Amino acid sequence: MLGKIVVTGISLILVVGVIIGVAATVRRSGGSDELAESLSPQMKAVNTLCQPTYYKEACTNTLSAVNSTDPKELIKGGILAISDSLKKSSNLTDDLVVKNNGDEPRAKMALNDCKELLQDASDRLQETLTKVGGIDLQSLSDHADDYRTWLSSIIAYQEMCLDGFDEKSPLKAQVKNSTDYGSQLTDNVLNILAGLSQVINSLGLKFNVPASTSRRLLQADGYPTWMSAPDRKLLASRGNGGARPNAVVAQDGSGRFKTIGAAIAAYPKGLRGRYVIYVKAGVYREYVTVTRDKPNVFIYGDGPSRTVVTGNKNFGKDGIGTWKTATFIVEADGFIAKNMGFSNTAGPDGHQAVAIRVNSDMSAFYNCRLDGYQDTLCYQAGRQFYRNCVLSGTVDFLFGYGSVVIQNSMIVVRRPNPNQFNTVTADGRSERGQPGGIVIHNCRIVPEQRLVPGELADFIQPDGWAPWSGNQFLDTLYYAEYANTGPGAGTNRRVRWKSLHFLRRNEALQFTAGAFLRGGQWIRKHRSSSLAWPDKMRVMIMCIHECLNI
Repeated sequence: MLGKIVVTGISLILVVGVIIGVAATVRRSGGSDELAESLSPQMKAVNTLCQPTYYKEACTNTLSAVNSTDPKELIKGGILAISDSLKKSSNLTDDLVVKNNGDEPRAKMALNDCKELLQDASDRLQETLTKVGGIDLQSLSDHADDYRTWLSSIIAYQEMCLDGFDEKSPLKAQVKNSTDYGSQLTDNVLNILAGLSQVINSLGLKFNVPASTSRRLLQADGYPTWMSAPDRKLLASRGNGGARPNAVVAQDGSGRFKTIGAAIAAYPKGLRGRYVIYVKAGVYREYVTVTRDKPNVFIYGDGPSRTVVTGNKNFGKDGIGTWKTATFIVEADGFIAKNMGFSNTAGPDGHQAVAIRVNSDMSAFYNCRLDGYQDTLCYQAGRQFYRNCVLSGTVDFLFGYGSVVIQNSMIVVRRPNPNQFNTVTADGRSERGQPGGIVIHNCRIVPEQRLVPGELADFIQPDGWAPWSGNQFLDTLYYAEYANTGPGAGTNRRVRWKSLHFLRRNEALQFTAGAFLRGGQWIRKHRSSSLAWPDKMRVMIMCIHECLNI
């Protein structure tokens, strides 16, 4: 949470925003041809793989312990090292729980949350390791973006663990010292995978690698290319796209289930295809989790204001960790929601209070409403797509560590408490190799009616950005804007940071959704490359961590 865009007043803005890391070119330094020739074949392979990494000493030490010259085996060794680091971090939290059993409640809660989050990270890592073991080097290179997405979630789990502590807690420092090394090891593998095709060529291994993985995200009908034709039909239709529901939920008893949780629990074991849930109109006061073992759920309602899942768990009053306050949690991949509302009604006094937390790869939300105050949407991990949605909140209300595109939607800024200020986004990306971030494209950012009387000027303040922690991080961030329109869009009075850039169109195109989300790697069939990037693109905002401070 390192920087913010400052906003006031009302404006109609078409926005594209991306949170990206600082790009750096790493070149081979020092040494001579004679020294290179003296290296063993194993060390030549290790040095080549470690070339694009930022933590080279950790990379070399890790990979040199693997008795192989096979790049895939060396990468597996790098992933195993991450696993070992996670175990050490988990053991540390176990010890700290015992030693600090009588400590203040927030620290105790944070330690217990860390235990759970680190276990989740370990489970995700084992799944990834199993997938790596079952494919050849060419397949690993072809699907490198998928593996980078999955591995990036490891860093997300660790960062979420750390976010639970008070900033000045000595326990946080202890845990951070442990998880930092794991994040470095993960970042190394992320960068190795990003440059794998070049590494393979430099090692003299030859096979066909796709020329480009940055196909457009959108089909001609406006939906992600990674969605199959039946899934696009589900979203494009007025109702359920002709899909017969496996489960019907209705509070009046007219369906098989009265709660959404019960319908989720009835997910058939070994199901192939989609599990379709129709939720009839009503306000469902329940806490729902779509667990990892229930992929490809499609849930639809009678409209985002008619079918609403609501709760009020929060950190401020209940003392619950942010990630556990969510009303609706999605952990399974391939999730789709349509015509649904998700809310957390804790209000500004509740502080952190999540409406929906999504830890799902290749998930999509269409014509949904996400309402809350602080931390409304947590895009925890994975690639996510939101279209024709309404998202409201006050502080950091779009936050997380995954890769998310929010398109053709309305972002509503709500009135906070007098001692609070609004920040729309707060991305948690912490390592340069992470592929995460947020894209806000063709959206309107508007204040709610209760906020309008308190505004004295344009909705976007002239300086545009505000630091989160003084000037500590300004040299390591990358912010950019592209073709802003509306009140407050002028850049002549923006902050004068080296990390803030104003892009030309050809520069902005590298951050379009197709390139950013690597849509080509998600495609299973029904490919189409006919659609050019929409001419209506107006604004691109790129930042690390917090932006849009209102």
